Amino acid sequence: MAVQVLTDDEFQTTLQSNPKVIVKYFADWCGSCKLFAPKYRRLSEDERFSGVAFLDVNAELNPEARKAANVDNLPFFAIFKDGQLVEGMATAKEETVVNMLEKLSS
Repeated sequence: MAVQVLTDDEFQTTLQSNPKVIVKYFADWCGSCKLFAPKYRRLSEDERFSGVAFLDVNAELNPEARKAANVDNLPFFAIFKDGQLVEGMATAKEETVVNMLEKLSS
């Protein structure tokens, strides 16, 4: 599944219409966010996570989406199940994001 870039306008609707969601919060100035982008794209195409919607949200431009996950640093990843926040954390480690995805997929 491709990574969808969302704004505050589409955020809640997308959370409600997808039972399993991971969100990567980024900012244009964030070097670690840019470095993680290809890994995130690759994970979105991984068969193990085929039922998960992968979202990208610019944390600086979308305060409502940022508040939904209590974003405190970037890059920040949050997993949502049935519209509810399950877990969120700031990390640039692929292994940590894979662990979050596995938790969401189980």
